[in-house]
Amino acid sequence: MLFVEKKLGHDCTWIDLDVDKIKNMEDLSKVYGLDKETIEYALDRNERAHMDYHRETGTVTFIYNVLDLEKDKEYYEAIPMTFIVEKQRLITISNHKNSYVIKRMATYLESHEVVSIYKFLFASLEIISNAYYPVIEEMDKGKDEISALLRQKTLKKIFLPSLTWKLVWFT
Repeated sequence: MLFVEKKLGHDCTWIDLDVDKIKNMEDLSKVYGLDKETIEYALDRNERAHMDYHRETGTVTFIYNVLDLEKDKEYYEAIPMTFIVEKQRLITISNHKNSYVIKRMATYLESHEVVSIYKFLFASLEIISNAYYPVIEEMDKGKDEISALLRQKTLKKIFLPSLTWKLVWFT
């Protein structure tokens, strides 16, 4: 599917554009009125999370870091996802690595018939943030295990030599 288009209510629309399936990036500019700078942000895998406000158009662009659930290495990566907020529409620019967010956003809309653009935006950002919790819990558990090992090794180094000294001194 090239894009998802859903009604939010109050004559507002959400459009998701999957950049993996768009052949000509010029179409984004022509069909959706997106400026070339925003398109470049959306396509840059190394773009940092930030927000831009375009005073002339009243458009807000969010680049938000999304957890890449495909753990190819021994660590997780975050990839940028673009949210463009206009007066009557929210445009997301996604790819195959963050498509799980789009599915969760669509599920959210199924259970919330009428939402404003900003309510949907913040619900979407919460969906993204919630994806980090299991990873953070896993990292915290690993940290606790390492701390326990360090305490165990430190206690052995502190108490064993002093215990040996006391045994020698009393005999």
